[in-house]
Amino acid sequence: MIIGVCGSPRRKATEHVLRAALDMLAKQGFETEFFTVRGKEIGFCRHCDYCLRNKTCAVDDDMHQLYPLLKDARGIIIATPVYNSGISAQTKAVMDRCRALVAADRNCFRYKVGMGIAVGGDRVGGQELAIQQILTFYILNGVIPVSGGAFGANLGATFWSKDTLEGVKEDEEGFRSLRKTIKKFTQSLEELETNRRK
Repeated sequence: MIIGVCGSPRRKATEHVLRAALDMLAKQGFETEFFTVRGKEIGFCRHCDYCLRNKTCAVDDDMHQLYPLLKDARGIIIATPVYNSGISAQTKAVMDRCRALVAADRNCFRYKVGMGIAVGGDRVGGQELAIQQILTFYILNGVIPVSGGAFGANLGATFWSKDTLEGVKEDEEGFRSLRKTIKKFTQSLEELETNRRK
């Protein structure tokens, strides 16, 4: 199963792009699941170390809906709007709260494949910086990070929304970067599956 995590508090450009990515994967035969922070209560990590002692998070909120999805996923896609040239606060909260998953099982993210999507209101608004934060999260936790490769999707899928849903729908270059990243993402998933069978 591939889990797509939308880190936008709005139902607009970022959600549209992530759903498009999951549709591409579904057409290739992958089971997908969509999770959004919109309308959810997800508090920030207190770094209280409760999870280290009890193997679960002390904060009782909607993050507990996401934990089993992340744990069971083969692949993870984190999509974020760009806020102040970085990820949204909601995306950061999700990533920080994953400390509880790792505290319960140090290998829970191992051999999963991860990619990032960033949607900015400006053409050069911090999309690559935001994706870099997502890829760093993957690396720290044992997820295999995947980009779209050179010539257009260096770190992942980047979109210019012009701060409108219509803008992101018209961003042909953004969708080209998404297709390239999805291609590398699925190749990595298939190679890992082949190696597991050996």
